Amino acid sequence: MPVSAETSAGGIVIDVRGGVPYAALIARRNRAGRIEWCLPKGHLENGETPQQAALREVAEETGIRGRIIRHLASIDYWFSGSDHRVHKVVHHYLMGYASGAISVAGDPDHEAEDAAWVPLRDVARQLAYPNERRIVAIALDLLYKDA
Repeated sequence: MPVSAETSAGGIVIDVRGGVPYAALIARRNRAGRIEWCLPKGHLENGETPQQAALREVAEETGIRGRIIRHLASIDYWFSGSDHRVHKVVHHYLMGYASGAISVAGDPDHEAEDAAWVPLRDVARQLAYPNERRIVAIALDLLYKDA
């Protein structure tokens, strides 16, 4: 079976309101048609760096603009399409909220069905994928390592 490579980027955007940290999540339908909550992310476009793609994808899928604080981790995994195998790498960044109102109206692919600010303490329980829960754990360790 032929193999192809894909690269995506995105991250976890944090905003603190009234002393409570929130993270922006999106809801997408999986292949079985069920809603799954996940971190905003998407493919790199021609000539984009992972950082540029992460900022663009967050803006498109959530309606908000973030600023990159730091790289959190890159995850890679394999999956099979109908006629080939895919090796996918996803670069995740910790971002601070900069501007905008959360909305999926600007998602050009209409993949995100909903977007919401979720209290950071609840994010890991809401995320569908273990790899993304690990990304959130890394972010929490960084944010609270001196607390």
